[in-house]
Amino acid sequence: MGKPNDLIQGTLDLLILKTIALEPMHGWGIAQRIRQLSKDVLQVNQGALYPALHRLEQHGWIKAQWGDSENNRRARYYSLTRAGAKYLAQQRANWDRLSLAIDFVLENS
Repeated sequence: MGKPNDLIQGTLDLLILKTIALEPMHGWGIAQRIRQLSKDVLQVNQGALYPALHRLEQHGWIKAQWGDSENNRRARYYSLTRAGAKYLAQQRANWDRLSLAIDFVLENS
C-alpha cells in the first residue's frame, strides 16, 4: 500500500488541471500550489508531476510555452486549453459523485 500522500493518476491529473485553471504555471509552481492548498498533505514529486504534465499535453488538455520564472530562469508554463476546461468540468463532476458515494458507504456501514 502507498504512503498517505501518494496520488493515483486520475487524481493527480485533476489537481493539476484545477491548479492551472486560473493562471499558467510552471511545474515547480504547480507542485508547490498543490502542497500549499493541501496544507502539506499532498506532496507531488517530479517523478509523478512531469509525466502527468506530458500526458495531459498529449491529450490536448493543457499547452505549454516557454517563459521566464520568478528567478529569471527559463521554464515551461502550462495552461488549460478549451478541451482541458471541458475535461476538468467532467472529471470534477465524476469526482463529486464518487466522493459522495464513498462518504455515504463509510458513514452508513
